[in-house]
Amino acid sequence: MAQVDFKQLAAQYEKELRENCLPFWLKNSQDTEFGGYFSCLDRDGSVFDTDKFIWLQGREVWMFAMLYNKVEKNQEWLDCATHGAEFLKKYGHDGNYDFYFSVTREGKPIIQPYNIFSNTFACMAFAQMAQATGSEEEYKEIALKTFQRILDRRNDPKGRWEKSYPGTRPMKGFALPMIICNMALEVENIIEDKSLLDNTIDECLSEILNVFYQPDLGVMLENVAPDGTPVDCFEGRVINPGHDLEALWFMMNLGIRRNDSALIKKCVEIALSVINYGWDKEYGGIFYFLDRKGCPPQQLEWDQKLWWVHLESAICMLKGYQLTGSQECLEWFQKLHDYMWKNFKDHEYPEWYGYLNRRGEVLLPLKGGKWKGCFHVPRGLYQLWQILEECK
Repeated sequence: MAQVDFKQLAAQYEKELRENCLPFWLKNSQDTEFGGYFSCLDRDGSVFDTDKFIWLQGREVWMFAMLYNKVEKNQEWLDCATHGAEFLKKYGHDGNYDFYFSVTREGKPIIQPYNIFSNTFACMAFAQMAQATGSEEEYKEIALKTFQRILDRRNDPKGRWEKSYPGTRPMKGFALPMIICNMALEVENIIEDKSLLDNTIDECLSEILNVFYQPDLGVMLENVAPDGTPVDCFEGRVINPGHDLEALWFMMNLGIRRNDSALIKKCVEIALSVINYGWDKEYGGIFYFLDRKGCPPQQLEWDQKLWWVHLESAICMLKGYQLTGSQECLEWFQKLHDYMWKNFKDHEYPEWYGYLNRRGEVLLPLKGGKWKGCFHVPRGLYQLWQILEECK
């Protein structure tokens, strides 16, 4: 294995974040007429659709507020975060702190608040804004009310917007406990009842490790029956390796918080199993979806290579090395690093591509859309920069 120059790599990720990624979003995403952010940005940053997706509004607020809190007190970053937070506060929710999926450019609701992840990212955003502004109690209040709505909805996330027929084939999803693991650390500073937070974390960790994780496969299932048993249908067989690896670095952070070396070691063991399972042995990169029985996946995009999958996996592998010294994790990070910089980085325009075909060729040249916004690339660059700094 080639010697890793952690100092050089840290500088590379920091430069990409500061000089390439963040300026792209600061310049192109802010809607100076109606507030909030454009996320549908073409390769050169031009806007190709003006609808606003609440996941991505919350994520961009969080991103710039977090960087303001943790990197430097850059007023341009705080102004950008405030720009989105005020739009989200005014137009993002239904008055009961359930956040819509999407709104028009002006802020009129388009899609109902059926998706609980709109709430989770709004909660994270307002928690960071509360910290960034210090004296802004309203942001803290919104974060707390939204957090409570997430807890209220946890067992029935879609509520009256659930389209499956009740009782026929009930299932629960891996994505929610995974996101709550991360969100718990985000809201820790504003939650007064620490026992509530600890109990929520305990429940989510137990769900992931004892319900969704399948030791015989070495991966998590995306959906299981309410009692935790696998279900033999399309939804019940689906595996998303990127989700697994993202969740596992969240859980490593929880292991750090709890000083739980056994949890960290378990996460690293599972992570190595997942990446070996999900890696495309023929073309490289990580598959988007797989079927636990090897059946044809339902998702037509199953073999695409996505930006967030590889960034989150790189964080997971590098963090695994940092915390345990695993050389296998470090080798995987190097492999992911080489793949990402070769295939996802646009060497002509700022920001990174999001969607590649199985062979690693660009499928869509866009830099933002309905699902890709100012989140996984800058967060990934930031996380990798910070971990590499600590590895120096």
